Amino acid sequence: MQLLTIGLLGGALILYLSSLNWRRSVKTALIIALLEGALRKWMFPQASELIYFLKDFILVGAYINYFYIYKRKYKKQPLSRYQFITILICFAAIWCVFQAFNPSLGSPIIGLFGLKNYLLYIPLIWIVPFLFDSEESLYRFLRAYLLTLIPIGLLAIAQYLSPSSSPLNVYVQDHSTGIAQFGEAVRVTGTFSYIAGYTTYLLVCFTLLLSQLTRKQSSLWFGLTLVELCLIVVTSIMTGSRGLLIAFALILIGYFGVLGVTNVSNLSRSIQKVLIPMLLVMGLAIFRFGAAIEALWSRGGNSQDVLPRIANSFTQVSHFFQYKLLDGYGTGATFQANSAIRQLFHLPRGEIIPVGYESEMGRIALDLGPIGFFIWYGLKLALVFALWKTYRKLKRPFLQQLALLSFWLQSVTFTNQLVYNHTAGLYHWFIFGFIFLLPRLEQLQNWQVFYQLQVNNQASTFPGSHQA
Repeated sequence: MQLLTIGLLGGALILYLSSLNWRRSVKTALIIALLEGALRKWMFPQASELIYFLKDFILVGAYINYFYIYKRKYKKQPLSRYQFITILICFAAIWCVFQAFNPSLGSPIIGLFGLKNYLLYIPLIWIVPFLFDSEESLYRFLRAYLLTLIPIGLLAIAQYLSPSSSPLNVYVQDHSTGIAQFGEAVRVTGTFSYIAGYTTYLLVCFTLLLSQLTRKQSSLWFGLTLVELCLIVVTSIMTGSRGLLIAFALILIGYFGVLGVTNVSNLSRSIQKVLIPMLLVMGLAIFRFGAAIEALWSRGGNSQDVLPRIANSFTQVSHFFQYKLLDGYGTGATFQANSAIRQLFHLPRGEIIPVGYESEMGRIALDLGPIGFFIWYGLKLALVFALWKTYRKLKRPFLQQLALLSFWLQSVTFTNQLVYNHTAGLYHWFIFGFIFLLPRLEQLQNWQVFYQLQVNNQASTFPGSHQA
């Protein structure tokens, strides 16, 4: 309890500091997401549970500063274009709060942690639209953030080349199971606590990096982009994740497929800027890290469960509904840390869930029941649809490509972990904010161009303006 008290005092201090500047705090949370696992695994393992909530305190401080100071001062209304998204978010929040007090949980404290998992990152969809003031500032931030791929990727390669007993290859206070391996090598995690966090990071960076390739860059930054792309491909193989590579392929197929149908002129340009570098990087990966590819191929070839697992994530939902009918077991009932929370607060066990679960869809079905399940996935479907509409309305090439790639990222990962993978929750709700950010940046750019034309026209009317 002493550690908990220290954590609460530290959290209050972080909350205050982060409430001073919401823009800086949101960007800091994105950086903390990269360092959190390293802090928990290597630097402060005794404070692992407290560090887990570090970025959450930072974000809450940012929310306070934005909604109670900035938004009131400037009267920002970013969601006027898609009011149905706001309505669905409200319905989802109401149902999650209702289920947080479900008696099956044994204690509403479990429900409060469940609410954190479901709802904490949703406000990013309102904040991100005002996080950047121009297309250039967004591009520069993404460019700088993607540079983190270099040290994290090099660390992952070092993990792959090290034995499973190496201090580099540890999880967060997990002594119950050994380090995951494929073939003779470990499945790398980079600076993240577990494999899932690192694969989420790689997939998001892959999507953002493709958008960078579509924009004109200097030779230096183009070279760095290729290095980053190479590290993504190589270390993705080293994760041993078949799903990650399938997601890469689906995003590329969807991206080029849409361009081929809707924008043929951009298709040829994107093939030159995106597909050719991708093929070069894949060729280098095959040449230099053939052993990792062979191990991954062997893992995939020896497993016949990929398609059944995908199909099961859909079919098990209706089966899970039968246990509680229109009700669920409560918000957060399937949270993997519930046993530790019950032990820390001396909480009753609650109702036992009589079935195993792994996929996100199955967990949502058990937590929220059929009503909450359809509200939640209706919200996600509406967000994906809004990303598509955003892509169709944009005209500026970089913003348009970023919207299209974001659409495919969210579509491909529609059934993936979002609630119970806190890294995915942070990144995906940040990207959902592009629905409102990208049109705003295009509008600002158009206003700037219009204003400049007006200034030039006025200047040309003054006497002597055409003189040499």
